[in-house]
Amino acid sequence: MGLRQDIEQLYDQDPESIERHRALQLFNEFKFFLNRGEIRAAEKMGDDWRAHSWIHKGIILGFRLGVLTDASINEQFRFFEKNTFPLKSILLENGVQIVPGGSAVRDGMYMGRGVVCMPPMYADVGAYIDTDTRIESHVLVGACAQLGKNVCIGAGTQLGGVLHPVGALPVIIEDEVTVGGNCGIFQGVVVQKGAVIVAGVLITENTAVYDVARGAVYRREGHRPLVIPERAVVMPGSRRLDEPWAASEGLSVAAPVILHYREDSPESHPAAGERAR
Repeated sequence: MGLRQDIEQLYDQDPESIERHRALQLFNEFKFFLNRGEIRAAEKMGDDWRAHSWIHKGIILGFRLGVLTDASINEQFRFFEKNTFPLKSILLENGVQIVPGGSAVRDGMYMGRGVVCMPPMYADVGAYIDTDTRIESHVLVGACAQLGKNVCIGAGTQLGGVLHPVGALPVIIEDEVTVGGNCGIFQGVVVQKGAVIVAGVLITENTAVYDVARGAVYRREGHRPLVIPERAVVMPGSRRLDEPWAASEGLSVAAPVILHYREDSPESHPAAGERAR
């Protein structure tokens, strides 16, 4: 039986009946491949991204099997964590730059060479951060979020995590995307290659994004996620509420807008942060 089938079988078992020694062996094998980036919570298949529910199940299984342990540094810095999810072991030869100052990277996630982590930041289990991506200060890379190559995530931004419901599509940030500071991008959103998300934009799977440049509105449709097109420049915007009372009060709701695409004005794309190392 393959690793996927083993994980799914264990996930479906009553936790009280699991043979712990064998289950922990399988979970550690599963986590080994997660750490190497050889299995991922979501992958691009053709033009679409697909979540792998068995990866979610494997991570949840790890929480079930874990025992809360003392992970304190000393009496002033007290930490308590499941023993199945210690901090990730990162070595100098991995070529990852983690600047001192309070960052934490949980075990069971992948970081490629050239990744830069500015303090403090946090990357959760199941995340995938590809080569030469820069994570600025106070950024959350949530559980199972998938980041491509040469991405820049601005300070204070949250990339939401997802484990429940099992099989839900995590945040997808493709190659060469720039996300400005204090943004929020959450599960079920795919930001395609080369797009720019300007500072302060919030996008969830239920957000409607208005494309002024192309005269289109992008929404989640059924099982298809909300997709931000390649090289789109997304800015904060608002949409007037037409209900009589709301209109009389001059109310509006936030509505991200695409005013142009980077091929239209390549010199004007707003950087999220300094890329110099």
